[in-house]
Amino acid sequence: MNAERLLNHYEQIADAPDAIVRLRRFILDLAVRGKLVPQEAGEESASDLLKRIAKEKARLVKAGELRKPRDFDNGNDLNEPFAIPVTWRWLRLDAVGAIVGGGTPSAADSDNFTEPGEGVPWLTPADLGGYSNLYISRGSRDLSEKGSRASSATVMPKGTVLFTSRAPIGYVAIAANAISTNQGFKSIVPYVPDCSRFIATAMKAFAPEIDAKAPGTTFKEVSGKIVAAIPFPLPPLAEQNRIVAKVDELMGLCDQLEAARASRERSRDRLAAASLARLNAPGPESFRADARFALDALPALTTRPDQIKHLRQTILNLAMRGKLVPQDPNDNPASELLVSLHPGAKKARGKKTKSDNITLADAPFDCPKGWVWTKVQNVLDENREISYGVIKLGDEPKSGGIPTLRCSDVRAGYVDLSGVRKVRETIEAEYARTRLSGGEVVINIRGTLGGVALVPPDLSGFNVAREVAVVPIADAIPGPFMVYLMLSPYFWDHIQNNLRGIAYKGLNLGILRDLPIPLPPLAEQHRIVAKVDALLALCDRLEASLSATAGTRRRLLDALLAEALAPAGARELEAAE
Repeated sequence: MNAERLLNHYEQIADAPDAIVRLRRFILDLAVRGKLVPQEAGEESASDLLKRIAKEKARLVKAGELRKPRDFDNGNDLNEPFAIPVTWRWLRLDAVGAIVGGGTPSAADSDNFTEPGEGVPWLTPADLGGYSNLYISRGSRDLSEKGSRASSATVMPKGTVLFTSRAPIGYVAIAANAISTNQGFKSIVPYVPDCSRFIATAMKAFAPEIDAKAPGTTFKEVSGKIVAAIPFPLPPLAEQNRIVAKVDELMGLCDQLEAARASRERSRDRLAAASLARLNAPGPESFRADARFALDALPALTTRPDQIKHLRQTILNLAMRGKLVPQDPNDNPASELLVSLHPGAKKARGKKTKSDNITLADAPFDCPKGWVWTKVQNVLDENREISYGVIKLGDEPKSGGIPTLRCSDVRAGYVDLSGVRKVRETIEAEYARTRLSGGEVVINIRGTLGGVALVPPDLSGFNVAREVAVVPIADAIPGPFMVYLMLSPYFWDHIQNNLRGIAYKGLNLGILRDLPIPLPPLAEQHRIVAKVDALLALCDRLEASLSATAGTRRRLLDALLAEALAPAGARELEAAE
C-alpha cells in the first residue's frame, strides 16, 4: 500500500464526486486483503484459529446452544479471488460461522408483536436502513413470546453478524444482545465470538459481490446457500483485532473528511447564493459592482451542476426584469411594437382587443421605462392561435409518416430529434393547425414540463403531440427572446401556480394565452438575446470544465487506488495524473 502517494494527491481527489465513498471501499478492500496492517511474526496462525473454531463449533452444537448448521457443501474447490498473506487461510464463510435465516409470524395476529423492550428483539431490513452504528439491540418492534413460538425466527446470540439478504442486500450490523430477525437476513453466528468484528468488516467489503450473485431484477434476494459459499479470507485472531482497530481509525478519518467536504459545499452554496441574490435584487447604483463580483467569483464557487443550473436561472431572471443589459432612451418603446403587431386592433368596436395590456397595478413586478406588460396572446401571429397537437398518435407506420414531437423531444432550449416518432399522414392531416413551418415556439403543457424550444426551419412539416403546444410568435418578435422569456423563473413560477388536474397535471391553453409577460423594446430584445447567448455559453464552458475536472479527479483516484491494491508501473500513474 502506497499511502503516501494517496495522501500527497488528496487535495486533487477530495472533490471527486464519489471520493469518500471510494475511499471507504478502498479501506475495506485493503482490510480483507491483508494490506491494512503489517503481519507480525510469532502470532497464532489462521490454521491454529481454525482448530479453535472446529472445537467451539462442536461444543455449541452438542450443548444445544446452536442449531446444527444446514449442509451447504458444494465440494472442496474454492475460488480464491485475490492473494492473501501466507499466515491467512481461504475458507467458505460457513466454516467460520453458522448461516442462520429468520422468520415472521402472521402479521394478521397483532398478539404476535409487542413494543420494543417488552418481548424478543426482532429485526427487519428496514431497521438497518439509515442505521449508522455497528451494534444494534432491537428493531422497531419485538416479537411476543407467542409470535416467537409461531415463527421460524431463531434467537441468535450476542455477537451475531446480521446481514440483510433482500430489500436491500448488504446492510451489516452486530447483535448487541440475543436477537432474532425476519427472513430478510442471512446472519452469521461466529463459532469464535471474537471474530465478529472482522467478519462484519469482511461482509461490508463483500456486499457488492454478494448482491451481484443474487438472482432477480425487480426483487433480488440472496440465498443461504450463496452466502455460505462466499470465499472468506481468515487472518490470525490477533491480526483481526489490529485490522478492525485500523478500520475504525480510518473510517473515523473518512467521517472527518466527509464533514469537511460538506462544510466546504455549504460555504460555497452560501457564497454562490449570496452572489446570485445580489444580482437578483440589486440596487441601481451597486448593480455593476455586484455583477462584476459575481462573474469573477462564480467560476470558483460553481463546483456542481446544480449550481450552474441556478446561475442559468439567474441570468434569465435578470434578462426578463431589464437588469441584464442597459436601456437605451433612443429605442422605440414596446407599446409601439405592440401597435405595429396588430395595427387594426384600435378599430374594434369598443370590445376588448388584442392590444389590451396589463395595468401597472396588476403587473407582477416593475419593468424599466419603455417596457410594457402584455399577454402572450398579444405577441402571436395574428393569423394563428396557440394549439396543441395530435391526440392519439396510433401505431407508427413502417414507412412514410410525419415526424411528431412529443414532450420527451422538447427540451429546455432545443428540440431533441433522437427519439422522434412518426404518425400516419391520414392522422396528421386532421391537425394542420399545429403543423410546423419553422420559427414557432413549442412548449410542453403536459408530461415532462419545462421543455421550451424554438422550431428550426429544417423541421418544417413536422407536427406535435397533444402534450406539446405550438406558440406561433409574430414575425417581428425575435424567437430566441420568447424562448428565454418562457424558460425564465418568472414564467415557470406562474405556470406551476396555474396547472390543472390531480393525478396528471397540465397547463390550460387559455391560461397560457392570458399569461402576463414583460415586453422590452425590440432593439433591447435583440441586445438581451445576444447577452444571454454569451452568458449561457459561459455556463456551458463552466459545465464542461466541471465535467472534465471531475473526470480527471476520478481517473487519478482510480490510478492511486489501483496502485495500492495491485502496484502498477509508475508510468501508468503518471499518465493518469
